[in-house]
Amino acid sequence: MRDSDAAADSGRRRGRNETEEERADRMWTELIQEVRVAQMGVQILFGFLLTVVFQPKYETLSDTDQTIYLVTVVLGAVTTGALIGPVSLHRLVSGRRVKPQAVRWASRLTVLGLVLLLATTACSLLLILRVATHDGFVPYLVTGVVLWYLLCWFGIPLWTRHRHTAR
Repeated sequence: MRDSDAAADSGRRRGRNETEEERADRMWTELIQEVRVAQMGVQILFGFLLTVVFQPKYETLSDTDQTIYLVTVVLGAVTTGALIGPVSLHRLVSGRRVKPQAVRWASRLTVLGLVLLLATTACSLLLILRVATHDGFVPYLVTGVVLWYLLCWFGIPLWTRHRHTAR
């Protein structure tokens, strides 16, 4: 390869020149920032969900709506667990020289947390709209919102990864 070809190749090269540990440190920092955003959303939603059962209107909900509520609360609880999991993981393995592995597991927990957050949000929306409207269009509206979330949270990122990742 000629020097000019090597220079052109290095200009097209993607990624960073970093060790596995440096990469893990960077990825951990980025992951924790992402988790903070998701944690805030799920904690606020979960906090509001916990208060519903203590409202007088709860007793007037149909059995179906009470079941949707209970499923939503459980989803909120497991979502909170998944999105706080990376923090616990980091704390318990810190200093053990396993950061690359911890980043992979924390990333998996975060993706699981996002899927659970989608389910929690969809169930919350379903319950609220059922109570607020009692109309037959509610499932279609919730389906539309879920599709929107799937596009924003998974579709566009996966398309971007596929489209712009070096092969």
